[in-house]
Amino acid sequence: MLLGALTEWIRNAASDIEMVAAVTTWPELLTHREFPVDVVLLDLDLKDNIPISVKLSMLKSTGVKTVLMSTYSEPNVVREALAAGALGYLVKSEDASMIVDALRSAYRGESYISAELDLALNAGDIGGAPKLSAQERRVMALYGGGEPVKTVAYELGISEETAKSYLKRIREKYRVAGFDVGTKVALRRRAIQDGILLQTD
Repeated sequence: MLLGALTEWIRNAASDIEMVAAVTTWPELLTHREFPVDVVLLDLDLKDNIPISVKLSMLKSTGVKTVLMSTYSEPNVVREALAAGALGYLVKSEDASMIVDALRSAYRGESYISAELDLALNAGDIGGAPKLSAQERRVMALYGGGEPVKTVAYELGISEETAKSYLKRIREKYRVAGFDVGTKVALRRRAIQDGILLQTD
């Protein structure tokens, strides 16, 4: 069902991409009459016990470029996949339009990872704080300092919806970097640790 929906979405979203096969297993891909294709969008989470490095090297040897999709965004998983030959890496929670961008990039032989993942990969040491924009830091400082979202929005001259989307983005960046700031308490603690929230009068 998901594969059908994704196939349909890609067909409608990009007239320059021709979908020639949509299969649910690795053997089906290798035996498909259209194989080898230009680019394969491959699910990293297929439960078939075939190491992803084996799949990637097999695809590479047949001249196929690969974009991986996964529920995992841990930097070490992404690094291993890219080192093994994947040209793109997408997390399933990201915007679907990125799939089309990633497929086009791979076709051109260019690598593609989203800004969120790029941030996690380049956070320096594991456990490094993600890079936040100046506005994101302001939102985190006010909200972490105990202000309700309504007040954060008022203080910064933005709408409540915008303030909420900033918070969502902040939490996502921290999640990608390996930190859970899902609660207000956790976010406050992190803001103090990262020097975003200073004890003011």
